[in-house]
Amino acid sequence: MIIIGETGSGKTTQIPQMIHEQRLEGTGSIAVTQPRRVAAITIALRVAAEMNTEVGNIVGYSVRFEDVTSPRTKVKYLTDGMLLREAILDPLLSKYSVIILDEAHERTVSTDILFGIVKLAQKERNEKTINPLKVIVMSATMDVDTFRNYFDSCPVIYLEGRTHPVTIYHSKTKQEDYQYAAVCTIFQLHTTTPADDDFLVFLTGQEEIEAVMYNIKQIAKETTGPPIRVCPLYAGLPPAQQMQVWKETPPGTRKIVLATNIAEASVTIPRIKCVIDTGVVKERSWCSATGAERLVVRSGSQAAGWQRAGRAGRTAPGAAYRLYTAQQFNTRPLHPTPEILRCPLAPTILLLIAAGVEPSTFPLIDSPPRDSVTASLTLLKELGAIDSVEIPKLTVLGRKMSSFPIDPKYSKVLLSAPEYGCLEEALSLVAVLSSENIFYTPMHKREEALKVKRKFISPTGDHITLLNVFKAFCKATLKKQWCKENYLNHRNLTYAYEVRQQLLAICQRLNLTLSSCGSATDQLLKCLLSGLFSNCAWSRSAGVAGGGARYVTGAGGAASLHPAAALHAASPPPPALLYTELLHTRRTYMITVSAIQPHWLQQVAPDYARRCRAYR
Repeated sequence: MIIIGETGSGKTTQIPQMIHEQRLEGTGSIAVTQPRRVAAITIALRVAAEMNTEVGNIVGYSVRFEDVTSPRTKVKYLTDGMLLREAILDPLLSKYSVIILDEAHERTVSTDILFGIVKLAQKERNEKTINPLKVIVMSATMDVDTFRNYFDSCPVIYLEGRTHPVTIYHSKTKQEDYQYAAVCTIFQLHTTTPADDDFLVFLTGQEEIEAVMYNIKQIAKETTGPPIRVCPLYAGLPPAQQMQVWKETPPGTRKIVLATNIAEASVTIPRIKCVIDTGVVKERSWCSATGAERLVVRSGSQAAGWQRAGRAGRTAPGAAYRLYTAQQFNTRPLHPTPEILRCPLAPTILLLIAAGVEPSTFPLIDSPPRDSVTASLTLLKELGAIDSVEIPKLTVLGRKMSSFPIDPKYSKVLLSAPEYGCLEEALSLVAVLSSENIFYTPMHKREEALKVKRKFISPTGDHITLLNVFKAFCKATLKKQWCKENYLNHRNLTYAYEVRQQLLAICQRLNLTLSSCGSATDQLLKCLLSGLFSNCAWSRSAGVAGGGARYVTGAGGAASLHPAAALHAASPPPPALLYTELLHTRRTYMITVSAIQPHWLQQVAPDYARRCRAYR
């Protein structure tokens, strides 16, 4: 069954409760997937409150590295990635009678794979005449015909929401600087709308949010109008600050929420009357030809535009101000490009093979390009996870890699760590790299925050710097106060610590030898290179300071050091670098970077070194 429900229809919170109240799940339980951990947790808390139960009792949630459920749990909210991992151990998903795939329009890789998993599980359970599986696909907006055809012409139900009319306004001209346009629009509306009308502004990430927040506060000092409370909202924000978004402001005070697309769906913010839509999103993309995974800021889809506008009509009539022209909107794609067509597939393919599924015959709504599949299989082969690209079978190493709920590159790092005598350090570093940004740099205290950061910086670069921060955090007694004094994100460091504990438990089950390399950081960097060998770059501008140095990646692409990199001012620039990811804006920047020796690649990953164009 497909359910299309307008924003505010209550489908995410009410439908699972209705199923449970009518005992339609029988002896099984109800799984409700969400694309984001924040949504899975907050919705579970809300539903538990509505059902007058403690979270973890009848209602629970499961996200990566955190399971708050019990044998009594009947309604379980979980990320799509967590349900996918459950399918490795139980392809029939036999403990569930009802699976609800929510926010299906987001088309994450995990969600797309789950469509195929539940379709196969439903078919096999019917053939074996065991407990039938009911599947519900829910969204506020989606390509209905595509989904209906995929799920064998299943019924479609449309729900009316409790939304109010939203008036749409488009910019008359193209905006070259959407951040500047957003600030101008905020103050135009601030002086002409009632003070009780709160604003929601969509931006792409923490850096933009902090820049706009600083500008708002500076301009507000010289502007007439009601008092302003500015509230940021993004995934890496400490929980206490996230909760400010839902706190009521005093009468006559306007709340301005600056948010990423986390506020597009699931999360409801009351009293929003005006939405300011910059029309852009930050997405991960991957080029199979270059092997580069990048963060790209690009125009959003029409569906995203309607989702954002709908946030203004939850409690009363509202307005949405789009900082792009109507013509620009009409030329945008109707729906976002599915992640499976633009993101690396190696983690997903590894999970499919581990679950006994043949990737080439797996039923997908949209099949990824063949070269993307081949490139991902080649990477898994070079990591040692599979024995061949043509007919891939898990190796002993690959089976161990699939035990970790992290990117296979990082699981290879952990499994290689005993060889380099650095499992203690590798666990800490992989845990931090698997978490959100641990640095918190307020715009108005940037210089002070950077000054404090210098005491952690390693001359080798960002990876050892992150390790230094994590070690100091673990030693600190009053951790929250210590984080505040050092401009660090307590929530994300605490999460990294919990991740490390989970990874350590898996390593112990696999009988890996715990060891420490101490101050021999070269061993740790070589170990990191064993999994991230495809993330190397070589200097092509001798004698130029780090920030201006030109580098070429293993696939031949040009890249520069990000200004926030510890090696940005290094002179001369290191001859070779290892980076965690690429950020693509007007230039391509390497993020989280360390200096390595050029000959290490031949030692650590000879197969990749042979086909690496830049290395040759």
